[in-house]
Amino acid sequence: MARKSQRLSAGTPASVSHKRAVSGTVETPATAKKAKTGRTTKGAAIDAEDVDQDAETSLSEPEDDLSEFAAEAESADDDDHVKDEESEDDYDSEEDAKPRRKSTSAKGKELWREGVKAGLGPGKQLIIKRPKARPAGKVPYADERIHPNTLLFLEELKANNDREWLKMHDPDFRQAEKDWFGFVEKLTEKLTEIDDTVPELPVKDVIFRIYRDIRFSKDPTPYSLQEPHFSAAWSRTGRKGPYAHYYVQVSPNDQTFVGGGLWHPEAAPTAAMRRDIDRRPNRLKDILLEPRVRKDFLKNAPASAQKAVKAFIATNDENALKTRPKGYAADHPDIALMRLRNYTIGSKVSDKELLSDGLTRITDLLACMKPFITYLNSVVMPDEDASSEDEDEDEESHGAEGSGKSASDDNGSEASGT
Repeated sequence: MARKSQRLSAGTPASVSHKRAVSGTVETPATAKKAKTGRTTKGAAIDAEDVDQDAETSLSEPEDDLSEFAAEAESADDDDHVKDEESEDDYDSEEDAKPRRKSTSAKGKELWREGVKAGLGPGKQLIIKRPKARPAGKVPYADERIHPNTLLFLEELKANNDREWLKMHDPDFRQAEKDWFGFVEKLTEKLTEIDDTVPELPVKDVIFRIYRDIRFSKDPTPYSLQEPHFSAAWSRTGRKGPYAHYYVQVSPNDQTFVGGGLWHPEAAPTAAMRRDIDRRPNRLKDILLEPRVRKDFLKNAPASAQKAVKAFIATNDENALKTRPKGYAADHPDIALMRLRNYTIGSKVSDKELLSDGLTRITDLLACMKPFITYLNSVVMPDEDASSEDEDEDEESHGAEGSGKSASDDNGSEASGT
């Protein structure tokens, strides 16, 4: 039930602030009467009009009555009346006028973020020491080899494949990345001496980023799926382009890999490789029969063309065709080679070799790979002089095949005639 109250006089001094402006039509009595402050039982609502009337008190009232009235006004139900206009006068103070933020509790690794509340009392601070890179220890950093801390960082990254972890260990990452960049610079110098068709490009043009592109991937892990690693590739156009590449990947646990060739080439290079294998298969087979190639890249295959080719196919059958390629017979003698869609060779390097004298070991493997890379480039991206020579060789070979075929036909007809 709404209680009765009398509207007080507007004759209070101008310095007194009210919650609502007093209507000018109200007559000013000689003395201001004290507002009635009735008590409400639990669950009863206070009329909004009474709250407005009781809010207009004078300076002559004691502070206890004002605080008592404020307590009742705050318990009123705001849904019982409609406000036509909301202004700054509707707030009790400037602090109440400010929008209040929802307090967020700090959870685990979010404490380091700027602006996150740590839940500490006034005057207390949470100080987190700035992380530092792992000390070098007894082994100094050198461009000629990979430092043990670099492999240790990659091993820890595998166990913590998370961006938040990497941010907390950013000094270790920067130190490992710097170590890798120095090693790549030395490798580039060595490789340009081995293969003069490879230009001495800056590091940024040959290295791959450690991050994965997860924009269209269902797997949210930000780094390499199998083994977090540092990697780089060299060719006539750097890490990109249609040419065959030299490739180096540094990973812990004896997973460092040195390889090269054509990895997932487009349709035109693949067609060129099949055409060359069809016409001159011995060019590829002779390279695969080299002792160093068989030892380092074909798992020490025997000195047999059939065994070497079989080992080469085994390393590239990941995405090979299950049937014959279009335009070639199923009983072609080299149909297994022609079904391939990768043309690569590679070998792993142990952590011991990498940490002791990695530059020498990797350079040796790249030099052994050079004839293979040169052959692939002569097929898929031949130079003008080389392409003209190849055409002449093709004509000669086809002419020889044609003459041999006609001779056999003549012999056959003669034999049948006799």
